[in-house]
Formats: sequence, structure tokens, C-alpha cells
Amino acid sequence: MPQKPLRVASVNVNGVRAAFRNGMGEWLNGRDVDILAMQEVRAETSDLENLLGPDWNILHDPATAKGRAGVALASRDKANIHRVTFGPDDFDSAGRWLEADYEWNGELVTVVSTYVHSGVADTPKQDEKYKFLDAMLVHLPMLREHNPLALVVGDLNVGHRTLDIKNWKGNVKRAGFLPAEREYFDKFLGAEGDPEYNRGAGLGWVDIGRRWSGEVEGPYTWWSQRGHAFDNDTGWRIDYQLATPELAATITNYTIDRAATHAERWSDHAPVVVDYDL
Repeated sequence: MPQKPLRVASVNVNGVRAAFRNGMGEWLNGRDVDILAMQEVRAETSDLENLLGPDWNILHDPATAKGRAGVALASRDKANIHRVTFGPDDFDSAGRWLEADYEWNGELVTVVSTYVHSGVADTPKQDEKYKFLDAMLVHLPMLREHNPLALVVGDLNVGHRTLDIKNWKGNVKRAGFLPAEREYFDKFLGAEGDPEYNRGAGLGWVDIGRRWSGEVEGPYTWWSQRGHAFDNDTGWRIDYQLATPELAATITNYTIDRAATHAERWSDHAPVVVDYDL
């Protein structure tokens, strides 16, 4: 009997211990997730094991600096192999790129959990962000060559198009919506206005959120904790699932699990949950 679709959820947890204190466990218990990708874990592997419990197989790449960044993949089945090497030898990508191969219904699927630097315009932090995006340009074709069923998920910290940020006019000089950052996504997916955008342009990757939602504002995945950004839905769409065309052709559902109220949030990001019918 064929298995159900593969359900992949991705979320920047903004500190996994705090997220679980505020309700992440209850969300996870009700979502029937097969592979969970987390960013900004900011904890030890033992913390993940204690929080998730024995039913999950956990891969974790912590950041070099304790209490910063950190990416993880948790799954119901063990990964066949995983890799954390990314970028030039002199580039510290620890806690920001974790990829693993999983078998699902007889198919091999490669999933990457990644956390791109937030950056600050015209500072060394922005230089590090560009180094990371440069490394992605090199690595994404290699990932597709490794496996035509590949998926890069996580907090990519860039709004690609004006549709992806509510107040985009006020953020054109701010990290996350700088023209130079958005050009990387033009190379990944194709540029806005290109007839082949999100259908094979650029490096050929597919933005699942935009393909599913269409040409609409948002739907957003992150809201500032300041003011009434969440209540007013003044958000950014910076959390992605980028798939190869072969994997994108299998999607059957895409959901952003936005909390019903500000008080019910357990992270400043909302989970992005996608079903792939392999």
C-alpha cells in the first residue's frame, strides 16, 4: 500500500527550549510531520532529544558560538547520510546548513535545513551574508546533481519580491530586501517578469510558497515582535521551501501555520508545512 504524502515542516523556532515552553510541542503533536527542519535552535543536542522524545531521529549542527544560530532535522525514520560541509574552507557555516538523505516510499529525498544570516546593511555582518549566498550559488547545482528530488528549507532572511514584504517601500535599504540580496533569488528562481520565473529560470529551483499561493501579497511567515505587526499582518515572507522541479511537481498542499492570536505564538516565525506525494 502506498504511503501517505511526505509532510515536511520548517520553522525558525527562535530558541527551541522557549518554543516548547510556549506551545511548540502541542503544535507538533497535532501536525503529523514526517520531517521537521528547525533553525535558530540555540540549544544542545541533548535538549532536542529531551524535548522531542524517543520517537524522533535527530540531526543537529550547532553554531560555533554557543547559544547562536543552530539548525536541525528531526524525522520519524533515520537519515541514510547527512552532510554539513558548505562553502569555502575559510568560511564558518556551522549552525547554518544541514542536509540529509531520506528514503520515502521507495524514493530518495534530500532535505536541507538552512539559516541564512540576517545581515545588517553596510557592515561585516552583511559581508558574511553575501558569502553564504555566494556559497549557495555554487552548491545548489551540486545538490540537484546529487539528487533530482531535493529540497532546501528554512529561514533564508530575504524577501525576494515586493509581494513578499508588506511594507516593501520602507525596507529597500534594509537587510532582507536589499536589491543585491534579491538578485541572488533571481539567480535561484528567475527574476520577476521573466516568463520562466519559478518554472525553470535561473538555477531552476521552485519557490513552493509562491507557486502554491500565486501572485498575491504574502502570505507572510515572520512578523516583528514590536508594535502590532502580527495583529495587522505587517509581515515578511522569508521562510521558504525551495524544491527541484521534479519534487515541486509532487506537492499536494502548502500551509503556513499562523497562530490564531499574538498570545498563542511560540515563535516570531510561523511553520511552513508542505506535503509531497511521492
